[in-house]
Amino acid sequence: MTRPVGELTITVLGSGTSVGVPTIGCRCTVCGSTDPRDNRSRPSVVFSHAGGNILVDTTPDLRSQALRAGLTKIEAILLTHAHADHIMGLDDVRPFNYRRKEPIPVYGSADTIEAVERSFSYIFDGRNSESSMPRLVTRVFSEEPFEAGGLLIHPVRLNHGDGTVWGFRAGKAAYLTDHSDIPPEAKDLLRGLDVLFLDALRHKPHPTHSTVERSLKHVEELAPRWAYFTHICHDLPHEATENRLPPHVRLAYDGLQVTASLED
Repeated sequence: MTRPVGELTITVLGSGTSVGVPTIGCRCTVCGSTDPRDNRSRPSVVFSHAGGNILVDTTPDLRSQALRAGLTKIEAILLTHAHADHIMGLDDVRPFNYRRKEPIPVYGSADTIEAVERSFSYIFDGRNSESSMPRLVTRVFSEEPFEAGGLLIHPVRLNHGDGTVWGFRAGKAAYLTDHSDIPPEAKDLLRGLDVLFLDALRHKPHPTHSTVERSLKHVEELAPRWAYFTHICHDLPHEATENRLPPHVRLAYDGLQVTASLED
């Protein structure tokens, strides 16, 4: 493919953890906050460029996220892994099918695609249905770069506890979520970035997620121009936490838009 030039815009659809913030039944300060940046839906972003929009993950909040962002079309879907907070909004892509003739390609690792086809068997089993359903075609990636929606995507294998999650680099931007650590070989793909998104669940250690302190060490090592922490739980009040971060490290929030160069 001809590599696109110009700018990539990353729109944060959701910046929260698996249960979202506010969390059901919680009366903590962050869950009761009036700061809109503390209202965090499940984690997802959109990569946008002149060729269209590539959605990363289909969260249970996808409908409200797309309406808030004014998202009306997508050219492809990238899946980081098959946990419920990252795939269970897949049925909500139906309206995007109304505006295109071809099925929407969904890219994921082999185990992610297997889980999606099992969880949403009615989409993929080929049986006729009297009701509408998403029109999708699955594509399995490994560790090699691939083209999706007119972008060259570099998959980045990360540790998610004992499991695997995939990050994605496009141009000089990379989006990583749900990682407990970044293997040395992945770090080679994450240098020279304008923008780097990292998991930073909270300060307290977690077996499957990074902490603020660990992600700050990754930022120091990888040296992006800007870093944004995401997949944030209700332990981190936006303003107070951000005030303690270096100037080039910010907390992501729902609705945030940032740009990066598309030239590697």
